[in-house]
Amino acid sequence: MISTNNSSALTSLYAIGDLQGCASQLESLMEKVLREDADARWFFIGDLVNRGPRSLDTLRLIRRLGERASCVLGNHDLHLLAVANGIRKTSRSDTLDDILQAPDRDELLDWLRRQALAQWIDGHLLVHAGVPAQWTQAQTLALASEVETALRGQDWVDFLREMYGNAPARWDDALTGTERLRCIVNGLTRMRLCTADGSMVLKNPEESAQLLVPWFDVPGRLSADVTVVYGHWSARGLTLRPNLIGLDSGCLWGGQLSAVRLSDRKLVQVSCPQFQVPDE
Repeated sequence: MISTNNSSALTSLYAIGDLQGCASQLESLMEKVLREDADARWFFIGDLVNRGPRSLDTLRLIRRLGERASCVLGNHDLHLLAVANGIRKTSRSDTLDDILQAPDRDELLDWLRRQALAQWIDGHLLVHAGVPAQWTQAQTLALASEVETALRGQDWVDFLREMYGNAPARWDDALTGTERLRCIVNGLTRMRLCTADGSMVLKNPEESAQLLVPWFDVPGRLSADVTVVYGHWSARGLTLRPNLIGLDSGCLWGGQLSAVRLSDRKLVQVSCPQFQVPDE
């Protein structure tokens, strides 16, 4: 894990958007950065695997980086853990077989389940999908830690069995047990659109009769005082605002793979072939 104690080491920290198994594009992006910034370190904003052509190589590459890299988990990473344990079935767009059949499968999956769901680095809050409006920066890290503890514990497979579902849709500090952990996971790895009161709309948002807004535009969002770095929303593309860095620029869909240096927002991108057709 990347240390946050040495600010000089963070001047070359690059956050990288959703990879989804696009290892060749990651290699090209890293080479491009390293030609000008040999001290570069890497933070991956989740969805390391799935739907792209080289999910196994992607996991192996990131793991080999050791202390020069860190990541948060995305919904596709959790899906891999669930599929590997017989909890979820693969879909026709999944490209996880190379991992599931690999000789180092168990080591990779064990490494993956021990990654974070949120991190605070150099004044940036890094998550895969978003931060529910009711959470402060400190609460986000504390709640993410609850899920991390479940994933790293002896009963982690039991946790995965209860993880899926769209309810509860709105955070309440009084939530306990499975509902509490599920709401945390949905906020950090699945959320895009919300109602004006901050309730997550995770299924068929086009059918909602209510006015929906992006999670980051919910009125009164308590994390608006820090910069949130996120992915998960390729339809919106690269997003750069004073307090937002959105890095899913559609690598999988024929867009670009993007990296932003956190110290000064220097942007580095590589173009990508189209590996999947949207809505397939």
